[in-house]
Amino acid sequence: MPKFSVIISVYNKGDFIQKTLQSVLAQSVQEYEIIVVNDASTDHSEAQILAMPQDKITYHAFQENKGAAATRNKGLELATGDYIALLDGDDLWDPAYLSEINQLIHNFPDHQVFATAITIEEHDGKRPSQYSFSNPENKEQLSLNYFEASYKNTLLTSSSTVIKKTVFDTVGTYDETIKSGQDTDLWIRIGMHYPIAFSTKSYALYTYAPVSLYKSIGSVKHRPTFVAYEAAEKENASLKKFIDLNRFSLAIRAKLWNEPKEAQFFIDRIDPANLSKKQVKLLHAPAFMIKLLFGVKRLLEKLGIRLGVY
Repeated sequence: MPKFSVIISVYNKGDFIQKTLQSVLAQSVQEYEIIVVNDASTDHSEAQILAMPQDKITYHAFQENKGAAATRNKGLELATGDYIALLDGDDLWDPAYLSEINQLIHNFPDHQVFATAITIEEHDGKRPSQYSFSNPENKEQLSLNYFEASYKNTLLTSSSTVIKKTVFDTVGTYDETIKSGQDTDLWIRIGMHYPIAFSTKSYALYTYAPVSLYKSIGSVKHRPTFVAYEAAEKENASLKKFIDLNRFSLAIRAKLWNEPKEAQFFIDRIDPANLSKKQVKLLHAPAFMIKLLFGVKRLLEKLGIRLGVY
């Protein structure tokens, strides 16, 4: 039985999947199996996957497109390892990624969820992801509260997270009714039950893709509503702030996508105390102003000037 089950979800990743698989095969730790689930790709993904060495790969292909949640759930069903290592079909691991996860498992024996920092590649270059935890002693490994550490960017991603398989018995699997953002919904359930053993060094790369599922879905109707967590928010201030920041992002997107009712749904559930003054002003700005500001933001990014949302 392998220690790690590496679950790779694929939908039209033919230009990336071989590099992703190569980054797993190059790991210094070899105690793993690779489970690739192809969500009815219409490009050359399958040919690229089958061209790779198959001795460590279990391949499953859906005949109909079922979405990222169903794809990852099928991977969980096929997994035989004690730990689930998530990886998207266009992202990359450093050769020492699983070695660092092993070190986290050794150093934090009471933990069940492990992650490393991630580097984000965009059209204008690479940058380290920014988090909201403090680390005055510059420790390389920390035990963190997921919500408190994720106000800027999520501590957990679908390419830098390893989860003990038994955790899913407690929190459940991916919600297949959510087309985009099902990972955020899972992270919330994990954060409500488990601390995160985290490496502050980046061992994963989120690669730039001009077209992605998140970018292609132009409606907040296909994203989480967070209604299921409203009762828990009343007892958990860090959970409430984390979800309010996500509501803010969704409300802004709803305005950009001409969905005023959906925008108001999220606005009504936000405690303004959890937002910055700039965020509150932006939240209540008219849609045309938000579109104008985002147009300026994109123009500045092309010129090499990056502005943060928060």
